[in-house]
Amino acid sequence: MPSRRDFIKQSSLLSAAFMVDGSDFFKKKHAIGVQLYTLRNEMFKDPKGTLKLVASKGFKEVETFAYGKGKWFGLTPAELKAELSANGLTSPSGHTFAAGIFLKDGWESDWKQTVDDSKALGQSFIVIPWLEEQHRGSADNFKKIAEGLNKAGEVAKSAGLQLAYHNHDFEFANLNGVTPLDILIKETDSKLVKFELDLYWAVKAGKNPVDLFAANPGRFPMWHVKDMDKTEKKFFTEVGNGVIDFKTIFANAKKSGMKHFFVEQDICPGAPMDSITKSIEYIKANLQ
Repeated sequence: MPSRRDFIKQSSLLSAAFMVDGSDFFKKKHAIGVQLYTLRNEMFKDPKGTLKLVASKGFKEVETFAYGKGKWFGLTPAELKAELSANGLTSPSGHTFAAGIFLKDGWESDWKQTVDDSKALGQSFIVIPWLEEQHRGSADNFKKIAEGLNKAGEVAKSAGLQLAYHNHDFEFANLNGVTPLDILIKETDSKLVKFELDLYWAVKAGKNPVDLFAANPGRFPMWHVKDMDKTEKKFFTEVGNGVIDFKTIFANAKKSGMKHFFVEQDICPGAPMDSITKSIEYIKANLQ
């Protein structure tokens, strides 16, 4: 018969496991990042000064966007990497081409160059962030995109990177009894293609992120974190200023497979730097 000491020991282990699965796991493992699209005007005007301000707010990671012709914001991979390093920042992930490229021929050469530049910057994830509106009405299009994602994921894997697809709300729409996200998840290799879950867009589409984690454990290693306001419009707002239950979501980080998360706000009510400041202050006070 187990002794009282054994019972206490087992209970302590269970309690420790619970904490690792919840907020303690998050606190120990994850830096706070920001998607630079939130600061797009600032980045195009003064990328170096903007990165310095981002670091001063307490962010440790940034997710890039606006890649083109081997540069971000006019900076080569080596130049941008040096600027990030000078400010104590890293960029583990970057947004690249819209998914419509997989519906055309000849995308492979551009993709290979993008992967090489992403690796040179030090990124470990490379993201397809968007699908153009004209391509969204066909389940066959999403199947073709899934096929392209698998191929692109192979190229990324060969360079030591992980491909991911970022959602909006249209991936949860009904297409003849199936959703685009269902197609993308089922038609792609789980080792080659992961997903960056935009928590706002998932919630706006009526989905519970925790349910998505449970149905697809380990498939969502990155998140976009922005809140949804309390109006009928359900518009973007700073983290902690709306209705999304971030504490429950973050408590399920391990089930999601979450490795990085990025504060993002597509549209801000005032200065974007003020908005990301409000978001990081809430995260530090309530989620860390």
